[in-house]
Amino acid sequence: MINTRTIEDFRAARGGGSFAGRQLLLLTTRGRVTGRPHTTPMMYVPDGDHLVVLASNAGATEPPEWYRNLLAQPTVTVEAGAEVYIATARPTEGEEYARLWRSITEQFPFFLEHEQKAGRTIPIVTLARVS
Repeated sequence: MINTRTIEDFRAARGGGSFAGRQLLLLTTRGRVTGRPHTTPMMYVPDGDHLVVLASNAGATEPPEWYRNLLAQPTVTVEAGAEVYIATARPTEGEEYARLWRSITEQFPFFLEHEQKAGRTIPIVTLARVS
């Protein structure tokens, strides 16, 4: 599976090597049914002190499992570059969502295609480091 290989390579390189300079992180959530950890590689966008991820699921009609998991348990583990830390995941809404959506889709217009294909609003989640 491509995700398994990406996770192994990312961890072995500690976010460096071929991953250096790429906006890629590993997000580990707890399964909402099993309680087991699930790690997913994904693109992120920095926003001030937070990292932001989108639950586009490449335009699928349903959000990804990691999003459903963090709704049930918002404490997650983030691996970004060489850093590994605990964060609180929070779906955005209102003006914050609108601001982020405008900014992100200007930089990465393929998310507009994902939204159109999915026929749903793409959730945007902030990841705030826990001290």
